[in-house]
Amino acid sequence: MLTGKLAIVTGGARGIGAGIAQVLARQGARVAILDLDGAEAEKTAAGLPVPGMAVACDVAAEAGTAIAVQAVIARFGGLDVVVNNAGVGRAARDPNVPQPTGGLGADTMSAATWDEYLAQNLRTTFVTTKAAIPHLKARGGGAIVNIASIAGLVGSPRLPAYAAAKAGVISLTRSLALEYAAHDIRVNAICPGFLWTRAWEGLAGAIKRDTPEYAALDARGVFLEVVKRGVPLGREQTPEDIGQLAAFLASDAARNITGQWMAVDGGITLRQAM
Repeated sequence: MLTGKLAIVTGGARGIGAGIAQVLARQGARVAILDLDGAEAEKTAAGLPVPGMAVACDVAAEAGTAIAVQAVIARFGGLDVVVNNAGVGRAARDPNVPQPTGGLGADTMSAATWDEYLAQNLRTTFVTTKAAIPHLKARGGGAIVNIASIAGLVGSPRLPAYAAAKAGVISLTRSLALEYAAHDIRVNAICPGFLWTRAWEGLAGAIKRDTPEYAALDARGVFLEVVKRGVPLGREQTPEDIGQLAAFLASDAARNITGQWMAVDGGITLRQAM
């Protein structure tokens, strides 16, 4: 249980982040949602079982993130848990930089889009962690949970930049775990498998274009077919699944777990290892 814990979830307005926020709050934590979409973040925060808060924030921007975290501290009085979830589903910040889409190979992706993927999926984790560390130290310890992806563990031909960024999150997790162990700050990563998100909807469109047998299916149908063929347990993963593991890693029950990555993927990566 997380009764009395004070938590930040980035990218928590919808999808995986909203699922994580719900589980943390159900277990007793007060949750602050940091998200670019302030209005949606407010709605999600208002629906949590334990009163929380929302802050409109681009967590790839260092100065703004520091201000947002300070606002959480002023409201909550401290910080115990950080879940770095903000990722590829966010809108591009610079109108001159193309919004990343589902199936961009290295030969067609611009350097600007590559940079945007890394900003959305790796820089965000670093920036939020940097802003949070002094406050976790002040509490005498805490937990950081980074949301990576199985794309960071296996080859991902349609998502080279996303996969590289998520592999970076896993590596950063291990480095941070060693650096801050002396402060009793534990850092772990979760690698979700196949979840129906806005990012997957875009990827399903790319798969449909490249796979003639999927031509008659809508995006959701393509996703379910991929799940059927690729997940040994035969079912998709959900934000609730990710939230349950995040809550465990944030709890005192995981007090001796740090520097680890854990796949919540129904066994997908088992096949990749064969």
